[in-house]
Amino acid sequence: MRIEARIFLGVTGFLFISAAVYAFWTRGDTGHVEMAGTTALVLSGGFTGIIGSYFSFVARRIDLRPEDRFDADIAEGAGELGFFSPGSYWPFGLALSAAVAGLALAFFEIWLLIIGLAAVLATVGGLLFEYYTRGHSSPTA
Repeated sequence: MRIEARIFLGVTGFLFISAAVYAFWTRGDTGHVEMAGTTALVLSGGFTGIIGSYFSFVARRIDLRPEDRFDADIAEGAGELGFFSPGSYWPFGLALSAAVAGLALAFFEIWLLIIGLAAVLATVGGLLFEYYTRGHSSPTA
């Protein structure tokens, strides 16, 4: 996780520096700071800073992985990585319901936003508990 933390914190620094340069440049060019681009760069830097801080926090709590050590062999990273769903339709439903909620926000339709958010919550629940239903559980003796 140390590599990931360094990457994200490096991007954070780049975005904050870019925001300062962008604000200075637009003020010198137009006489006022262009707020949309400056805000977007600052928020992007903040979001990547959150992710980088989380990776840094996790890296301190776990042992070094083979990816974090310079003397590691490729074979040390081999093995089972975890469980990945072989096929699921829930991500499609989640994307569709998020699109409905996004359109509701774009056109400021409150009734559609309520439906979209309810659909987002339902599909997130379906995606989260997909393998905890009776159809996928193994029988106990």
